[in-house]
Amino acid sequence: MGIIIKPIVTEKLTAQGEKLNRYGFIVDRKANKLQIKDEVEKMYNVTVTDVNTVNYHGKRKSRYTKAGLLRGRANHYKKAYITVQGDDKIDFYANI
Repeated sequence: MGIIIKPIVTEKLTAQGEKLNRYGFIVDRKANKLQIKDEVEKMYNVTVTDVNTVNYHGKRKSRYTKAGLLRGRANHYKKAYITVQGDDKIDFYANI
């Protein structure tokens, strides 16, 4: 499995992609900024100027069902926000 798990496609990040050339990805929790930068540059053929990362801790969840109370936890994950240079664009919908 690679470093990049999946892109984040939300209204907020789509707007930032159009205005600020910033894109978001869910990445491997052990990856560092240099590895993320190299992977994005190889995968999308763009020049990355900045990488910001955020670690998220999985929340505890519970819900009531007919079988009783179910408890669990959402997974931990890491987000990476990538800023791309100048006129470079990343098109997530190109290969659909």
